Amino acid sequence: MEENTVVDSTPTALPPAPGADRYRSLDFADTTAALPAGRRYDLLATPESAMRWLAAHGLTAPDVKLYEVCAQRMRTLRGHVRALFAARVDGTAPPEQSLRAVNEALTAVPTAPLLAWDGARGPRRVQAHPTDQAVGHALAALAADAADLLTGRDAGLLAACGSAPCDRFLVRTHGRRHWCSTRCGDRARAARARRTPE
Repeated sequence: MEENTVVDSTPTALPPAPGADRYRSLDFADTTAALPAGRRYDLLATPESAMRWLAAHGLTAPDVKLYEVCAQRMRTLRGHVRALFAARVDGTAPPEQSLRAVNEALTAVPTAPLLAWDGARGPRRVQAHPTDQAVGHALAALAADAADLLTGRDAGLLAACGSAPCDRFLVRTHGRRHWCSTRCGDRARAARARRTPE
């Protein structure tokens, strides 16, 4: 990150990009983005903001305490997911360490609901989320979601926002739209109008 970049961890980020309603990993990748005037936001900058993001996306209970080491694990995986998305968009080979990191997150914890026995209700399937593995489970779910996006029917629709300096990702929903938000689209149109001679 450049020295003059100002990071904002307050939840004043852009609205979710197209496709974020279907892919939590897309919203996860977009928890950081470049903004005009050398600013950037990071919704995972602190353990508290990372916890809010996880809880808002149904990936852990709101009462789970998150520590900096956990927030750092989230930021690290986010960087790898972003690298894989960028490689897909650019049509290039992804970094080997990013593939390895996502695969490690996929296999670090059991993601299948386990069989449990309740004396009153009998057998049932439960998702084990011990507090010490809450972030591991969340990262596994996000890694699986990213793998689904990269290999599924929407993989060819994954795009990078076309309005500099924004570096968010989106799933194109119609036409050639390459903007993650109305604000970015307006900024791109204004820049194009300034370049067009009268």
